[in-house]
Amino acid sequence: MPQPISPQPISTDTPPKSVAFAKPNRDLAWQVAPSLFVSFKYAWAGLSYAFRTQRNFRVHVLVGSMAIALSIFLHLSRIEMAVIGLTIGAVLMMELLNTALESVVDLTVKQTFHELAKTAKDCAAGAVLVAAFAALLVAGSLLLPPLLAQIQLWLA
Repeated sequence: MPQPISPQPISTDTPPKSVAFAKPNRDLAWQVAPSLFVSFKYAWAGLSYAFRTQRNFRVHVLVGSMAIALSIFLHLSRIEMAVIGLTIGAVLMMELLNTALESVVDLTVKQTFHELAKTAKDCAAGAVLVAAFAALLVAGSLLLPPLLAQIQLWLA
């Protein structure tokens, strides 16, 4: 009967030995995207995949479009519109990263459950939620005052 191996304490007195890693072969890198146009084509494929398959991405695009339209209607300054646009972009980026991470995790664990896979997916979804709440605060602080003023004009 084999004896269990007891864990050895890790010594912090000596630095770890360096390990030589093989240099990645980048010879084929230009065959994947031989031109800038092809790179943009791949990026567009990612955007269209997210739009077709991710309900939340479509919701964020719709809400962001409404925020831009309302900004134009309310004649916000260029700076205010830029802040709203950057905030919308941040939410969409987080949603795209969330989709990418979920795809990689699903590829890794396949049809099995793993607690770390759940944690990774939950944290990525949480990052989108934080970005969406921040966008809501930004849009509320920039759009609500002129919107309320416009409503008062209509009611007067």
